[in-house]
Order: sequence, then structure tokens, then C-alpha cells
Amino acid sequence: MSAPDQTGTHGPTPAARARRARIAAAGLLMAVAAVVLALRLASRSSVLVVGVYGLLLILCGVVIELSRRGRTRLGTWLLAAGLAAALVMDGVVLS
Repeated sequence: MSAPDQTGTHGPTPAARARRARIAAAGLLMAVAAVVLALRLASRSSVLVVGVYGLLLILCGVVIELSRRGRTRLGTWLLAAGLAAALVMDGVVLS
């Protein structure tokens, strides 16, 4: 049996907190994208709408998995780039 940790640190490490924060952000963005997708489909049915928001939902899932595996910086960049791309596509292509 090993001795208890005497370093005096309690709770999750900063890296673990960062992973949890990115997972929460991606999950929240996934929920928002699903709601926006439903609202957009109610107003007009388009393959482009499903494509843009479907890809954003998939990207959120990829970011969650990357964060679970410890690739939080990559996940953050992908999440930011995906959100920016979805907003540009929504404003330019879907309008």
C-alpha cells in the first residue's frame, strides 16, 4: 500500500480543470447549436442549414473527445475556428 499524498494539493489539477472547462464549453455550444438548428429548420428547410449546424455539432463532439484525451489547446482552437466558421456561413451563405 502506498502512503497518502503529502503534497498538500487538494482537488483537480489545473490541466484537469482546463479539460473540464473545455468539455463544458463544447457541450454548451452543442446544445445551443441544436436549438438554433431546430429553429432554422422550422423557419426554412434547407440542406445547407443541416450541413452547417450538423458540422458544428460534429465538431463539438470532436472537441469533447480531444479534451477528454488531454488535447485541450487543439480543442480550444478547433472550437473557436468552428464557431467562427459557422457564424460566417450562417451570415453569408444562409441569409
